[in-house]
Amino acid sequence: MNKGFEETAARLAPAIFVVLWSTGFIGTKYVINNAEPLTYLAIRMAFVVVVMAVIAALARPKWPDRTGVLHSAVAGILVHGFYLGGTAIAIAHSIPAGLSALIPGLQPILTSTIANRWLGERVTPLQWGGLVLGLAGVVLILHERPMTGDAGWGWLASGVSLISITLGTLYQRRYCNRIDWRAGNLVQYVAVTIFFGIGAYLFETNVVHWTTEFVLAIAWLVFALSIGSIGLLYWLIRHHAATSVASLFYLVPATTALMAYVLFGEKLDIVAIAGMAACAAAVLLVNRRA
Repeated sequence: MNKGFEETAARLAPAIFVVLWSTGFIGTKYVINNAEPLTYLAIRMAFVVVVMAVIAALARPKWPDRTGVLHSAVAGILVHGFYLGGTAIAIAHSIPAGLSALIPGLQPILTSTIANRWLGERVTPLQWGGLVLGLAGVVLILHERPMTGDAGWGWLASGVSLISITLGTLYQRRYCNRIDWRAGNLVQYVAVTIFFGIGAYLFETNVVHWTTEFVLAIAWLVFALSIGSIGLLYWLIRHHAATSVASLFYLVPATTALMAYVLFGEKLDIVAIAGMAACAAAVLLVNRRA
């Protein structure tokens, strides 16, 4: 019974991760109407620290040594700090929620290249084909999109998100793989709370409108995203090759776009739908064994 449950959970974990991760862009769209990007993220991470502190107090995990704490802090600033900061800033600069997931969706291209050199993982020709197909799909989705002005800053922020989540995932796998996730995540969230707090103090007005929409969105982002999806991401990183985990991000733009269409009326054209189909096909190729 337990073995069957574990096998089922392992099969469902990637799909659950994609859905949860995609809702992060949707939740950000809601909160950004009531607070500036770094201010909202400082609030969100402060709540996450409280939740993780309770989890750690109850579980009493083994704490990392000084080097482990440093590695966890660096991984946290990469995975949470620059990635979430870039995404929130992109949406604040008028990039639709459905499109804000597209540039980070290129992560498998960078991950496969870096992983092949840094982690010693072998990427097969079939997987390379899948990565190229996924890149072509993202290009289709981006066709005729504005790239200058306010939108240009938004796309730049998305580019920062891409680089940081790629490096953060690889850094986490290489240096934090043996650190208990409860202790490691608490250290990461403390570090990134300080990071966002300083950024909000220096660059924003810190005005927050505590509407029902804002509170509910923050609650979802804290529990479903920062606790649920991040914990699942690190579980996947521990149990799968970095390239296979990164390939899941190809599904995030399509999933986010569908959610944004239902919730915000962000429309999809035929070319964009074709691009999303190409991304889905790419995931199948990248995850196939040689």
